[in-house]
Amino acid sequence: QVQLVESGGGLVQAGGSLRLSCAASGRTFTRYNIGWFRQAPGKERAFVATTSWMRASVYYADYADSVKGRFTISRDNSKNMVYLQMNSLKPEDTAVYYCAAREPQNAQYGYWGQGNQVTVSS
Repeated sequence: QVQLVESGGGLVQAGGSLRLSCAASGRTFTRYNIGWFRQAPGKERAFVATTSWMRASVYYADYADSVKGRFTISRDNSKNMVYLQMNSLKPEDTAVYYCAAREPQNAQYGYWGQGNQVTVSS
């Protein structure tokens, strides 16, 4: 079992930056794939970024096209933390952001955080 808690959201002006944090507790998550998703009002939840375990201490990062070059996902396994650094924020980035975890052999994310609101004003 993995428990995830997001933090770091809030209100920021367009062009600004925020860093979201995802704290994991429970089982060690070194080999877990950790993803960030977001859900804007009236829209379905959408993929934002993921950090996937490849081998040893090698991880692969992937991003949605809409955030490439602006967002960076990182992880600190010693602290069971995953971060999403968001720069050059746009009003369309406004959403509830969720972190999620899945074992590498599973296709679906089985563990989800409670969500954290990010609001970008124009």
